[in-house]
Amino acid sequence: MSTENNKPRFLFGKKNYLFMFIGIAVIAIGFILMAGGGSDDPEVFNEAIYSWRRIRLAPTLVIVGLGIEIYAIMLNPKK
Repeated sequence: MSTENNKPRFLFGKKNYLFMFIGIAVIAIGFILMAGGGSDDPEVFNEAIYSWRRIRLAPTLVIVGLGIEIYAIMLNPKK
């Protein structure tokens, strides 16, 4: 009985997992950038909720991260 046949086989290759890690990191950065902006007093409106970082940058990073995740799943590890 050969030990080569008993080796565990992963579903994805090393390159796929690298891209998946990068995609998850980009998504996490996007969610971190969306966080915060609360006010201690609920009667006072905080304009920081409409900052460029929360409205444009963070959602764009999340969408780019999801695109990277789709690419990582579709990437052929044999090439």
